[in-house]
Amino acid sequence: MLAIIGAMTTVAVPHTEPTSPRLPGDLAIWFFILAEMLAFAVFFASYAFARASDPALFNLYQQTLDRNAGALNTLLLITGSWFVVLAVQAAHRDDQSAVPRHIALGMLCGAGFLVVKVFEYAEKFGAGITLSTNTFYMFYISLTFFHFMHVILGMVILGVIWKQARKGAYRPGECNGLESGAAYWHMVDLLWIILFPLVYVMR
Repeated sequence: MLAIIGAMTTVAVPHTEPTSPRLPGDLAIWFFILAEMLAFAVFFASYAFARASDPALFNLYQQTLDRNAGALNTLLLITGSWFVVLAVQAAHRDDQSAVPRHIALGMLCGAGFLVVKVFEYAEKFGAGITLSTNTFYMFYISLTFFHFMHVILGMVILGVIWKQARKGAYRPGECNGLESGAAYWHMVDLLWIILFPLVYVMR
């Protein structure tokens, strides 16, 4: 985590924007993202295997989930990613006032996601549901909480970027840290887009 935040705060050496396609952000963040996605892929595959072993149980308890809350959280994360994209675009055109503003709006969407998820957890835990209740709830709690922690880390990264953006750290040719943080946030968004239909919707 410290290595990621360090990449966000590194002052890039000014250079001419390349005309050929390039991978945005640091290469290290992409290795980290690939490792995280691999971990989730194993989790998703385990869920699919368990579901195939007992579809009736999964279908029954899946109906106890709040799909509206899940859909709202999907909208919040997609909107948050859109604001982060706007922040990167603003940095590339040297609109210094817009960069921190869009990052803050992205963080607000992330905070909204966490609030909705906390209410979901409160309802389930209040009903006495735990990891040991059954196989479906074990996967539901484990998967969503694993993602929940990634959203928190993503917000910490956005917070560091926001602080740097207020100092005018991100300008055309100096957006490496911003792009690295944006890439991580988009990963968090993408994982939820897979997780939501897999756990809440697909039967």
